[in-house]
Amino acid sequence: MELVTSIPRLRELIRDARRLKLSIGCVPTMGALHCGHGALIERARAECGLAVVTLFVNPIQFDRKDDYEQYARDLEADGAFCRQRGVDVLFAPSEAEMYPHPAATFVDAPGLSDRLCGKFRPGHFRGVATVVAKLFNIVQPDVAYFGEKDAQQLAIIRQMVADLNFPVNIVAVPTVREADGLAVSSRNRRLSEKQRRAAPALFRALCEGRRLIGCGERDASKVKTVIRRVLAAEPAIRLEYAEIVDSHFEPVRHIESDVRIMAAAWIGSTRLIDNLLAPVGER
Repeated sequence: MELVTSIPRLRELIRDARRLKLSIGCVPTMGALHCGHGALIERARAECGLAVVTLFVNPIQFDRKDDYEQYARDLEADGAFCRQRGVDVLFAPSEAEMYPHPAATFVDAPGLSDRLCGKFRPGHFRGVATVVAKLFNIVQPDVAYFGEKDAQQLAIIRQMVADLNFPVNIVAVPTVREADGLAVSSRNRRLSEKQRRAAPALFRALCEGRRLIGCGERDASKVKTVIRRVLAAEPAIRLEYAEIVDSHFEPVRHIESDVRIMAAAWIGSTRLIDNLLAPVGER
């Protein structure tokens, strides 16, 4: 594995791969790598000739300065993680390399970016779309891999790729979970032991919502009421939002086809997100 910190060097490696007719798979990350990232890397290694992992804590997608400053950073550990999984290139640029001048051009997806997590994190998805667009221009991948845990982000990136004609195939990889159902996340390491025991209540609440829909409940408000009731039993969790959306991430009132249950919650100062696809059941 080669650790690359400069854009020119990465572009040399990409040119070499193209000459060898290797397909290029990209796994964009912000580091603090875990088994969820490992699942993305495994897909890239299995399906592409050159697996590139990018590691960049992107300052323009954080809506809170303290969140950016507290984000876990351990290049040595992340490098070892990638090396053990057969990554070919780890691209870990500095902020100065990615933003040599204050950004004056941004990628935005109004509408989709303004609801759900976007409503509570203004500017977040603009920062995500902008840095992913930059990474796609730098890495020039044939395929890019993203986790379904960040379902809204995934939808925004797919929209950006379609609207801006990026020649990149976006592959969604199922959410990786702990044994108790908690979605694996870099932020989980911030939880205290007590908070960690409480955190799976978010997944249990979504599962109860999915169960109701599968049993024939079609009133979205009733499903959300039950989700809130399950979470209310765990005092350590403060629900930020729970919503039921269609395939376009539009909130629905009456459930007529498969939907996705989306939720975000706080445990202390740690914000967790999760979602589940909920197929409609037979009446």
